[in-house]
Amino acid sequence: MTLARFAFPTTIHFGPGARALVSDHLREKRIQRPLIVTDKGLAALPILKDFGAGLKGLEVGVYGGVFGNPTRGQVDAGVAEFRRHKADCVIGFGGGAALDVAKAVALMAVHEGNVLQYAWDHPQVLPIRNPLPYFVALPTTSGTGSEVGRSSVISDDETHVKKVVFNPVLLAKAVFADPELTLDLPPAVTAATGMDALTHNVESYLSPAYHPLCDGIALEGARIAAHALETAVREPKNIKARSDMMMSSMMGAIAFQKDLGAVHSCAHALGTVVDMHHGLANGIMIDHVMRFNLDAADAKMAELARVCGAGTKAMDFVEWLVALKARIHIPAKLGEKGVTAQHVPRLVEIAVNDICHQTNPKPCSAKDFERIFRQAI
Repeated sequence: MTLARFAFPTTIHFGPGARALVSDHLREKRIQRPLIVTDKGLAALPILKDFGAGLKGLEVGVYGGVFGNPTRGQVDAGVAEFRRHKADCVIGFGGGAALDVAKAVALMAVHEGNVLQYAWDHPQVLPIRNPLPYFVALPTTSGTGSEVGRSSVISDDETHVKKVVFNPVLLAKAVFADPELTLDLPPAVTAATGMDALTHNVESYLSPAYHPLCDGIALEGARIAAHALETAVREPKNIKARSDMMMSSMMGAIAFQKDLGAVHSCAHALGTVVDMHHGLANGIMIDHVMRFNLDAADAKMAELARVCGAGTKAMDFVEWLVALKARIHIPAKLGEKGVTAQHVPRLVEIAVNDICHQTNPKPCSAKDFERIFRQAI
């Protein structure tokens, strides 16, 4: 048996009202000039204004230029605002895109070059040498779990190819996970981000990598999502369901340090080729990839079926996913979102070159991806 290394270092303040703790926390750390990094939608809403007003005694700046899949250009603009504000802290406030940009802004505020040069697969990857500004995160969706992640996914503005900057220094110093921040999410966003959280837990659990700690977290995260997602979609103000989904989201992100699988390779391809929302892409593709995985992950998928209340067999889990998607209005097929057979060659090219499928329970070749995409259309 080989040696293994595990780490779970993030401090998390969890529960309704947790956002009220941020002001005292930052003052204790002698922060004076935080920059809030958020998306365009949230920047115009009262919830952000109220949060900023609660940061009493601090000179607060706001960068609200994040939208869609985060890009290098958004990071550059955020860094410019960080320097203009003379900030000493970054507050990530938003969904996965805003939090990923916030991490990248903290990184690039104290490093040269451009953010894509720090991606793990860059041919001449630059080292992260300098201490980053203090960074705290407040998620406003329950999907990516980026608030507890040690990576930032940023796209090239021209090619739209997603690159991953991965380093423990990107971890937030503190997370304030307040489910009240998700109460106004519309049902479609709740469903798509919830499927993202579920997919993280499922793929982490199915990964053949050795990490029993993550296995336990992922299995419980899947169970929680299975029993809370539909309620969160149908009853947006249900604080228990919202809390459960926020917990499941964080658990999935903690667990996927173990690695993910082919669902994510498909989703990354869809984000690149047709700019599809990441959670929606995972939601559409998960049952199609799980069918492909059946003969390689029978026992684990049967266990997922059991904890999700779907039955006792691997195929029960796949059928449960199909039914869940229908109930929360996630499209069954890619064609419903405008994806056609003409997109398949480029989708396959991106998916094959994506690292996530390397830890799929079953090897996935270009021909396999082509079959999966065509069946999903």
